[in-house]
Amino acid sequence: MPSAKDYEAKPLPFDQDLEGISKKTLEIHHDKLYQGYVNKLKEVATKLSQSDSLFESANQTFSDLRGLRDGETFAANGVYLHEYYFQALGGDGVPQGPLADDLAAKWGSIEKFIAYFTASGLAARGWVVLCRDLQLERLKVYSCDAHNQGGVWGCLPILVLDVYEHAYFMDFGADRKAYINSFFKNLNWDRLNSLYEKAKSISLK
Repeated sequence: MPSAKDYEAKPLPFDQDLEGISKKTLEIHHDKLYQGYVNKLKEVATKLSQSDSLFESANQTFSDLRGLRDGETFAANGVYLHEYYFQALGGDGVPQGPLADDLAAKWGSIEKFIAYFTASGLAARGWVVLCRDLQLERLKVYSCDAHNQGGVWGCLPILVLDVYEHAYFMDFGADRKAYINSFFKNLNWDRLNSLYEKAKSISLK
């Protein structure tokens, strides 16, 4: 069973200024919100490891174990999705490499992919995820309205966009599209290509 020591916050993987996304937004987003999810995940792990009575009273209608298990998935995905989000940033935003090539091949051009991903970001309430779907063995875009709602088993995230208001409202107000445009201008395609190559090396067949 995971313990609290298994979860530690990761530092931002870049130290440069981002275009359009302020240091204040990043500070709140990373140091407070993301750190808060890590803290809650540690708390849940501690509670799961400390009480045998949780298992004795478990039931699907209401029980402490049910509440902890639900909170665990929400906090864990809150941690992991934010880590993918931050990892994608800190570059010059110029599409290049095998991921950009395959996105252009699948969607017709990199511009068409960006338009599709952007529209998905405008339609979602929480997250947009470009992933390698191991069942289909191809790139897919999925979206979700909450951390633990909308995820698809057997998919490895590559590019993750946070569209909760905390990610952009301080810098862009209600103009989510302008925020998404800035997100693409700050992508680190070297890191994205590295994730993509790792994802392509995994097969379920």
